[in-house]
Amino acid sequence: MQPLQMEIDSIIINAIREDINYIDVTTDYLIPEDSVSTAKYVAKDSGILCGIEIALRVFTLLDDKTEFDIKLQDGERVKNGDIIATITGKTKVLLKGERTALNLLQHLSGIATMTNRLVKLVEGTNASIADTRKTLPGLRSLQKYAVTVGGGKNHRYNLSDCAMLKDTHLDAYGSITNAVKALREKLGHTVMIEVETGNLNEVEEALNCGADIIMLDNMDIEAMSKAVKIVSGKAKIEASGNVTEETIVSIAKTGVDIISVGAITHSVKAFDISMKMATVTLHPLPPLGSL
Repeated sequence: MQPLQMEIDSIIINAIREDINYIDVTTDYLIPEDSVSTAKYVAKDSGILCGIEIALRVFTLLDDKTEFDIKLQDGERVKNGDIIATITGKTKVLLKGERTALNLLQHLSGIATMTNRLVKLVEGTNASIADTRKTLPGLRSLQKYAVTVGGGKNHRYNLSDCAMLKDTHLDAYGSITNAVKALREKLGHTVMIEVETGNLNEVEEALNCGADIIMLDNMDIEAMSKAVKIVSGKAKIEASGNVTEETIVSIAKTGVDIISVGAITHSVKAFDISMKMATVTLHPLPPLGSL
């Protein structure tokens, strides 16, 4: 499910302000106000589409009379050469919104495509693929949406969703047991506690003090397999750190419940999509002497 429209609009408006400021010195001085064009979005790679309605919203925020013909929807697999959508409206609007719209569409489709590739790799195991908080400032809601479009799941959205005791918290506070006990005394009943562990002794301690989720941080395959046996279903187990396409299958086969991958949001390759002008109807300005 997409973020709320007001959240999407806020992100887009900030992006447009950043890109245009107060005038587009190329388009505004070159293109007549009544010029109308039709453009098409063309895929130049193969993968999972994400963000088409978000991208097209850029143009309706610039001019609500802009019209679209959406041919492929979020979550659908696209291949090189596919026409994703056509856009008809003022030429000025299409040119001004082009880069902002493509930036969003290419980035979100890249996230969905990479996520889906990892999801497919772990099919048949118990593991689900999850994102992290390693997102671009201001784009978290859209990036996490793209993860779900690719078949992944969202980790906590922000620091209010779940109490996660990372090594830095434990270094600052003390032992896992004392930290979990202190949190339990203050947290509401709907908030879960996750504990980051770096070895099997910490896994046992986190389990014994009642952690809801135990993260195995940068453990090798042998240690993860032993941790799964120790926990034996009494808590959810999340594997994190050094997850790649080459290692993810082995990690999933240990029996962990969740594999969190920061790279699907912070290091994703943009999906190649271009906007091509299909038709342009120019209405030239009258000669200067006639004004």
